Amino acid sequence: MKIAIMGAMPEEVEPLLKFFGEYETIKYANNNYYKVNYKNSEIVIAYSKIGKVNSTITASTMIQKFGCEKLLFSGVAGAVSPDLKVGDLVVATKLGQHDLDISAFGHPYGFVPEGAVYEETDKDLIQIAKSVAKEKSLDLKEGIIVTGDQFVCDNERKEWIAKTFQADALEMEGASVALTCNALNVPVFILRAISDAADMDASFSFDEFMISSAKISADFVITMIDKIIDA
Repeated sequence: MKIAIMGAMPEEVEPLLKFFGEYETIKYANNNYYKVNYKNSEIVIAYSKIGKVNSTITASTMIQKFGCEKLLFSGVAGAVSPDLKVGDLVVATKLGQHDLDISAFGHPYGFVPEGAVYEETDKDLIQIAKSVAKEKSLDLKEGIIVTGDQFVCDNERKEWIAKTFQADALEMEGASVALTCNALNVPVFILRAISDAADMDASFSFDEFMISSAKISADFVITMIDKIIDA
C-alpha cells in the first residue's frame, strides 16, 4: 500500500519525519518528497507550502507520480466555532472554499458550475480516526472546515465565514486537497489541530501554539497509519 501524508509547512511534517527517522528525499516540481518504507508499505510525506495552488500541486503529485492510494493531511487551523479551543483536534467531514466568489452570477459562495460548495472526505478513514481517538481517550471533533488563500485574523470576516458556511474551523489548503483527491478517486482525510481563534490575536496565538498543535495532529495521524496498514 502507498499512503500520502501532507502538511502545509515544515513544522507540520517535521514530527512525522522525526518519527520515521530514515527516508529518501526526492526533489520534484520545486518541492521535496520524503519516501519511507514502513511495515511493508510505502509512505510519501511532503509539505506543500501554504495555499490552495501549492497544496493542489502537491496532492496531485503524490497521487499521479508516486501512486499514493490514500491521502491524509495533518496540520493546524484557526477556530471559527466558539466550542473549539487551542489544541483541539477536528476532522473535516466536508470542506469548502470561503474565498471563492462568483455570487454576482447568482451562485452561492464557494460554488462554481459543475462543482459543489463542499467536498466530502472519506467516511472509512473518519471511522478509523474515531477508533484512534477512543484508544487515546481524545475528544475528536467532527465539523466543516473551510479554506481560503488568506490568513484570517478579523472578527467580522470570521463571523461571515461562520454564518455563510456553517464552518467550525478555517485554514488554507484542505478544500483544494479534498477536491483534488475526489477528482482522482483517492480517499482523503483532513485532520487539523486548533492553533488560534482566527481573531485579532490570531497571529500571536498561531506563532505560540503552532508547533505544539502540529505535533498533536502528527501523532494522531501516525497511529492512524498503523491501523490502516494493519487492516
